[in-house]
Amino acid sequence: MKKDDRAIYSAKSFDHLEGLTGISDAQLAEHLDLYAGYVKQVNTLMQELSEMRGERRASGKDFGLAEGTRRLAFEYDGMVLHEFYFSNLKPGGEARPSDRQGLGRALAETFGSVEQWQENFQAMGSMRGVGWVILFQDPVTDRLTNYWVSLHQDGIPARCKPLLVMDVWEHAFMRDYKATERVKYVDAFLRNIDWSVVEQRTREDSAARSAA
Repeated sequence: MKKDDRAIYSAKSFDHLEGLTGISDAQLAEHLDLYAGYVKQVNTLMQELSEMRGERRASGKDFGLAEGTRRLAFEYDGMVLHEFYFSNLKPGGEARPSDRQGLGRALAETFGSVEQWQENFQAMGSMRGVGWVILFQDPVTDRLTNYWVSLHQDGIPARCKPLLVMDVWEHAFMRDYKATERVKYVDAFLRNIDWSVVEQRTREDSAARSAA
């Protein structure tokens, strides 16, 4: 079997997330099952596309190639964004950074203060529609910006790195909250943020630029 034909990705374990504040274990388990589905689809599509290349069926007029590659972008980004999402949570969370800390200063430079950043992040998470709210860092300017992303493969700013990822698709909260109660889920998400992970993502990006 060629390397390209093997399953490349495995679903990560997030067992440490049991006991989140305001997000039930049942909701978490359902969400993790959906994430595992993305991982499975990525592996399946990569194998199918590899077989297509091996059989020299890849052609701009091949509908299988078109559908497979477009679906791969959706499934792959869905997999990765969920891994960012689960990784930046922990039961009970941590106190958000102050304006005197590195991450807090960076947030204040763009938004005026950490509190104003959170107000903006919460407001975006409460908007009508489904998608993601993501705090990105531009590696060229270090500027931090909140983005709304509707579909996994659409609207992600090229080059920027996700620091904090919040899933606001209905599958993230509708076992615990009504469709009209998403603001309660957003509040619960903010109470469970693992700020040490967000800070680490910021430092890793800075270290990579220094080494370049």
